[in-house]
Amino acid sequence: MRYLLELAYDGTKYHGWQIQPNSNTVQAEVNKALSTILREEITTLGSGRTDTGVHAEQQFVHFDTEQQITEKIIQQLNGISNDDIAYYSIKEVSADFNVRFDAISRAYRYRIENTKNPFLLNQYYRYHKLVDVEAMNKAAQLLLEYTNFECFSKVHTEVKTFNCTIMQAEWYQTGHKLEFYIKANRFLRGMVRAIVGTLLEVGLGKISINEFREIIESKNRNNAGRAVPPEGLFLVEVNY
Repeated sequence: MRYLLELAYDGTKYHGWQIQPNSNTVQAEVNKALSTILREEITTLGSGRTDTGVHAEQQFVHFDTEQQITEKIIQQLNGISNDDIAYYSIKEVSADFNVRFDAISRAYRYRIENTKNPFLLNQYYRYHKLVDVEAMNKAAQLLLEYTNFECFSKVHTEVKTFNCTIMQAEWYQTGHKLEFYIKANRFLRGMVRAIVGTLLEVGLGKISINEFREIIESKNRNNAGRAVPPEGLFLVEVNY
């Protein structure tokens, strides 16, 4: 039987989602918790990978077992797991369901705070410069016109295509907080953080909206802005 498990995590203390040798990862913790409760070796597959220090408000995994599982396991998982990982729901799915490839869209939020706030440490990127949000939103709308985003991908990444369909990209500002929301069918490694870093340069007036278009069309990572730090990035939606 195959099960779909919903969880969330603060990625501050982890070396990303995916299991790595000699590193503590979220996937390793999830596998360990499930294996402990079910008393068999469980290996999960996640809907997507998050990098070191990146968070997830909604993440899904699937795993296989011959055991009949009920919602009771959610309480058990939360009882033995670290406080920075929370489990929300579980349900049985078809044997051919794939948590990664069956997802039709994913969404991220990048959060910025432009004042010093010790209570938002590791949850927001502290960025004290004032930016033109209207200009950043105009540039962000250009993303919807393109599908190739090689210019925002980490280099030396083994992918078959750099094509993504972006459905929404928008900045929101509330007081001292600035938030970027982006939704697409898939994302490349480092893509969101590179987009945010480049849009901030638009907001500072260092890059014009036309130059932002030229960066996309260049398909060259060297032409885009720097990647912003991981602590402000959250995976917030996975839709099936």
